[in-house]
This record gives sequence, C-alpha cells and structure tokens, in this order.
Amino acid sequence: MQNILNTLYVMTQGAYLHLERETLKLDVNRQTKLRVPMHHIGGVVLFGNVMVSPFALHRCAEDGRSVVLMTEHGRFKARLEGAQSGNVLLRRAQHQLLDDAAAQLALVRMFLAGKLQNCRTLLLRGAREASDASKEKSLREAAQVQANSLRALPHTDSLDEMRGLEGNAARVYFAALNHMMRFHGEAFAFVERSRRPPRDRINALLSFIYAMLSNECTSALESVGLDPQVGYLHALRPGRPALALDLMEAFRPMLADRLAMTLINRQQLKPDDFEERPGGAVQMSESARKTILQAWQARKQEVLQHEVAGGKVPIALLPLVQARLLARFVRDESDVYPPYLMR
Repeated sequence: MQNILNTLYVMTQGAYLHLERETLKLDVNRQTKLRVPMHHIGGVVLFGNVMVSPFALHRCAEDGRSVVLMTEHGRFKARLEGAQSGNVLLRRAQHQLLDDAAAQLALVRMFLAGKLQNCRTLLLRGAREASDASKEKSLREAAQVQANSLRALPHTDSLDEMRGLEGNAARVYFAALNHMMRFHGEAFAFVERSRRPPRDRINALLSFIYAMLSNECTSALESVGLDPQVGYLHALRPGRPALALDLMEAFRPMLADRLAMTLINRQQLKPDDFEERPGGAVQMSESARKTILQAWQARKQEVLQHEVAGGKVPIALLPLVQARLLARFVRDESDVYPPYLMR
C-alpha cells in the first residue's frame, strides 16, 4: 500500500504559513484557519501574497518537500528545494542521451504517441456524448486527424518533422474542444492557444491547470533522480522544465483538458468567473481558482488501471510511475518508454 501525500495549496492573500512542532499552521489575520500534520504533506504551493516562515521552509527542505511560488493567478515563479539527492549516474545518462540522436528520436516518438492517442480517445469520448450530429461529426473528424498523425509518426526522421506533425494535430485538437462544450460555448470558445498572458477564458483555465500538472511532473522526476530541465521534445531553455513538459504531454488530455471540459459542462465555472484585465489578459476569480483546486485534488484521488504497473494506481501517483519507467529507459534497462494511455 503506497502512501499518497497531498499537495497543500494556499491561495488566501495575506495568509501566513508557519511550523509548530510537527504541524503546519495557516493563519489569516492572526487567526488559525488550518492545521496539517507534516507527515500528510508532500509539497506546498503558494499563490501570490502568502508568507511562509523560515523554519517551515527549512523543514520542507530537510524532508525533501518542494515549496512552489506562483503568482496570484497561477503563473509559475519559483521552486524552492533542499540539497539535490538524485542519482548522479542517472543524470549523467540523461545528459548523454542528448548526444544519441536515434535514442532521442525514439523517446520523442513515444512521448508524442501517448499524447496523440490520448487526444484521440478524449475526442471520441466527446463524440459519443455529443449533443447533436454535427458536433459528433466534427469531433470524429478531429479524432481521425490524431489517428493519421499517429500512423505517420513512425516514419518521421527528425525532431522538426515530429514537432510539425504534433503542432498540426494540436491545432485541430484544440479547435475541436469547442464541440465538447454544452454550456456557454461562445464565452469559452477556443480560437488559438495563448499563454503569457492568456487572452480568453479557455486559455486562462487551461494554463492554470497545466501549471499544476507541470508541478506534479517536476516533483515526480526529481523524486526518481532525473533533471526536470533536460528534456528531448521541448527545446532546452534556462529555467524551463523541459523534461517535465515532455512527461506531461500524454497527461494533458486525460487530466487537464478533460477536467476543464467537465468544469464547464457541469457549470461549476461560468463566464463571469473570468475578467479581462488591462492589456487583454484574462484572469479567473479567486472563487474559480478554489473550485478548480478542489476538483483537481478530488481527481487525483481517483484510481485507474495501469497495465505496465500491473494493477490499479491512484491518479496522484501516475506521474511518479511514469517517471520511474522513463528512468529505466534512460538507464538503458528498457528498450521502450511506455506512455500511459487513457481508456
């Protein structure tokens, strides 16, 4: 039985997080609002103007718990961690893989195969649940584009060709998400992917969930000794968790995009939960972010069948399981990296 540690998300502006013996306490206006035993916490994410005591930071660092700093609206700013304890030989093999063109291309194909297959599965699920025949048709056509890209993937022989194949499939996929919305379709309509800043409601929603997913994948990679910044599909840039972005590609449709569609279709999020700021950026209200975090935490407790692991695995542990499988490939203990495929 594996212990599933929770991530503590703190969003209340002006809150103060501090350590009292073996318990983290959260105070707001000098009143204690929350007490959590340290052994229940796997990591801490702070949004905006949230203060944390030096002793709480020291304890998290000593225990290997990360403390992530976000802006109030969910943009990643920094990640605080203790001394690096990862396997230096594994990281050496990870760096050497960058010089092995054939192995790198094989790994990128596996990352993209997982993403394309999961995008296709989500679109076909949306087609089965579509409210009318025209939406079903559009979703099935978009799913076919993912299938065609999947069939073409083994015949690509360069990173640029793979990225181009994935980029075209992604444009079709995101456009098709409009046909999965049952309510407020115009308000949440997807036109194009925009990140910094998000220019519409759906991009603001997706960016917020992707930031949380990226954090989960970064933590998983670090826990097995891999360097989250040394990736293969995403280009290397200072401060960019390229390998975490690689790992999360297959998770985006099943964990992030599906959650976003569910929140819209259940009307847990509505158009007035978002507002346009000067400069065209769209931001969510505090209540909307809390709704997303509650749904995210509930989703992580669900259990899915994992064929490679040989049993059922809580969603909270999926990034860790995949990080371990990736480490086996990097160490040349396995010929393939099997991405997780949604059912």
